[in-house]
Amino acid sequence: MPARPETSAAPIRLADYTPPAWRVSDVALEFDLGIDSSEVTAHLTLHGAADAPLRLDGEGLELLSIAVDGAPLDPGRWRHTDNVLEVSGMRDGSVLTTRVRVQPAANTALEGLYLSGSRETGFLLTQCEAEGFRHITFFPDRPDVLARYTVTLRADRARFPVLLAGGNPDGTGELPDGRHWARFVDPHPKPCYLFALVAGRLEKIERDYVTAEGRAVKLVIWSEANAIDSCHYAMDALERSMRWDEQAYGRSYDLDVFHVVATHDFNMGAMENKGLNIFNAKYLLADPDTTTDDEYKAVEAVVAHEYFHNWSGNRVTCRDWFQLSLKEGLTVFREQQFSADMNSPSLKRIEDVALLRRAQFPEDAGPLAHPVRPSEYREINNFYTATVYEKGAELVRMLAGRLGTEGFRRGMDRYFADNDGRAATLEDFLGALGAANGIDLMPYLAWYGQSGTPRLRARGRYDEGTQRYTLTLSQYTPPSASQPDKHAVPIPVKLALFDRDGNMLPLHLDGHAHDTETVVVLDASERSFTFEQVPHAPVPSLLRGFSAPVLLECDYAPAELALLLTHDPDGFNRWEAGQQLAARAFDDCRTGGAEALDAWSGALKRLFVEPGLDAALLADLLTPPGEIELAERQEAVDPAQIHELRQAMQSRLGRVIGAEALERRYRELYAPGPLALDAAGKARRRLQRRVLELLALVAVDTAHALADAQYRSAKGMTDRLAALGVLVRGGAAEATDALADFRRRHADNPLAMDKWFAVQAQIPGEPALGRVQALEQDPAFTLKNPNRARALLGTFASGNPSGFHRADGAGYRLLAERLATLDSLNPQIAARLATAFNGWQRLEPVRRDMARQALSDLAGRPGLSRNLSEIVASVLSR
Repeated sequence: MPARPETSAAPIRLADYTPPAWRVSDVALEFDLGIDSSEVTAHLTLHGAADAPLRLDGEGLELLSIAVDGAPLDPGRWRHTDNVLEVSGMRDGSVLTTRVRVQPAANTALEGLYLSGSRETGFLLTQCEAEGFRHITFFPDRPDVLARYTVTLRADRARFPVLLAGGNPDGTGELPDGRHWARFVDPHPKPCYLFALVAGRLEKIERDYVTAEGRAVKLVIWSEANAIDSCHYAMDALERSMRWDEQAYGRSYDLDVFHVVATHDFNMGAMENKGLNIFNAKYLLADPDTTTDDEYKAVEAVVAHEYFHNWSGNRVTCRDWFQLSLKEGLTVFREQQFSADMNSPSLKRIEDVALLRRAQFPEDAGPLAHPVRPSEYREINNFYTATVYEKGAELVRMLAGRLGTEGFRRGMDRYFADNDGRAATLEDFLGALGAANGIDLMPYLAWYGQSGTPRLRARGRYDEGTQRYTLTLSQYTPPSASQPDKHAVPIPVKLALFDRDGNMLPLHLDGHAHDTETVVVLDASERSFTFEQVPHAPVPSLLRGFSAPVLLECDYAPAELALLLTHDPDGFNRWEAGQQLAARAFDDCRTGGAEALDAWSGALKRLFVEPGLDAALLADLLTPPGEIELAERQEAVDPAQIHELRQAMQSRLGRVIGAEALERRYRELYAPGPLALDAAGKARRRLQRRVLELLALVAVDTAHALADAQYRSAKGMTDRLAALGVLVRGGAAEATDALADFRRRHADNPLAMDKWFAVQAQIPGEPALGRVQALEQDPAFTLKNPNRARALLGTFASGNPSGFHRADGAGYRLLAERLATLDSLNPQIAARLATAFNGWQRLEPVRRDMARQALSDLAGRPGLSRNLSEIVASVLSR
């Protein structure tokens, strides 16, 4: 599929939204499927105003015929130019019929109808979000056109024995010449981005399920034969998701069958097509030998996320793509709730906030910053970002916290009831939540329309004579090029006060008792809150549970942070205090100070031997902020120095705890027996990995010997990959044999091989580039597979700052060159990998100049897609 040139698209603006002149009430699609050529016949029942021309989107389509109400259409009544089919003289209730030809095997962009896998054994499938349906047939490709779909598939039975589409099965049969057909009917109106089909040789597992409303549902997961045994965990996760949504939100499934299909060729993580979810195999297949503990959790979370879309995205969709977070941010929040209930709420919150800071905060601070609801875009695929997803989820979390559990459920019931079968807006969402609770929530719209991360500043003053503690909060959001004037937003701040012995104090605010925790809302630029009956100067614990997505600036003394780290009963806030203290320790390493470094390492030494402390939480407490987060503490970012300083502070921590204590704890944790997949087993492996990483900084030979032994005896991928990572990143002599063994063991498993590429792309410092270049020549590497491109180039550019940001600019040049090549194959993936350049302006001068030159050279290449050119232009413009 050819890339769309940049000049083909003017900005699309939210302010210009108008309802469609023509709507489609019913769609009947007929597919004659083939690998090189497929024909699509579409019958659209139209409703609209006769004086307005009908405009249908269509890209890469060969138009074979066009008719209205069964009669061929006069050529004078239609024209096809600039990817638009325009028809005049249509009448309300008419049926427009088009027949087109598409070329699935030639579609390397993986958008529309395409071939996954080889010509001999692969299968056909579709991806239509956001604007892929226009690559299948002519249609008003916008989310506010909702129609009921009847889909008939015809294909060679031997080559395509399985035929699937969204909706309920409505018949199958035989055709001449060894062909067969299958029909599916979806009774629910849906936008075209939720259309899906799959055709090929696939195996299945299935399970019967009865919803809370008594509907009998067949759950079916499909994959290629060599992976079907790895689908059982996903099936269990699907059933857990369905039960949870019935209990937590009162939402039941609404079709007779639910199909899920795994593919190794997919641009996204998964897609929630109505009744036929399509998954990147990375987020569906799971077994102990090839799947890590973290990946098990990811499979569970993504399966849940796509299922939850059945209501928050499908039954209630978004009016336009500016409202994308209405379905994605809301569903991420629902997924986070589910994962917290299935696992540990504290650990889940830590993981979510860590991801937000690693991925979204830098996005908010750089040239790719945009509001959760942007005001304009050129290429909507470039707005599937951490801001829309993760920050969008945080905004829903704020609203849920504001309303409480019962109030939020009441509001969600109202939202689903008011908007079922509709394309909604953020105003509809806030209006329903507010109306159900008698609260005006429209001030929260300011969060959705403003880019940037607010800075929350806190300062406290204690009056010993009156025993009053006054907490003054203020907010400030730095200006951006498109929004020089930022406004105050409502910031809920959950807080507690601690005495100097680490005890939580009862709170007395505004004449009311609030137990030991309360929430105050900063809804102006500055506001003060006075607590009474405070016997001694307290230590405030602010933003408990990360109650708002802001950057907290508070002049804590290191000892105060250490107190919270060691005494706060809330697991998340213990971690948060440790992260702040570790950031101060990093500053000490940079400036030669010692106070914060001593407080951090000393507190963690005490926690290391604290009996009963959850092993997984201790692992996270022992892990300082990553290099990407620590870069925010430098004016002119030097990634090599940041890596060196972070290693130095971890080495200091390892020495304070002691090599003997680390080795002893490792041996206590290591369990060579049968693999335990329960929560305790996963927690043990998490801490074991972290202890081994620290030991590798203070007793290299010992750690490498232990890692090599662990790799050889590992019963599952978690221990095997953890050991391999320690060996490879540490440059151990044993790494070569371990990598070769891993390659032999997993050569036929694409997902495991992605890990093999990724672990080598994480080699720190200058050696990384040479390793990446060598791996590009490996027969298993290809730019045509999104997972493989992300595993090597994505890990190198976005997950290895000291390797990518070489002072000689070679990393930048390599990425720019590969992006140009990848862009001709798959513009979406090229654009997403290009975001690794975000924040180049903050680099120190030498690297900054090198990055600018690489970007400028890339921007000057002719024929870049609209996807990539928009990202490059945005990154260069600020």
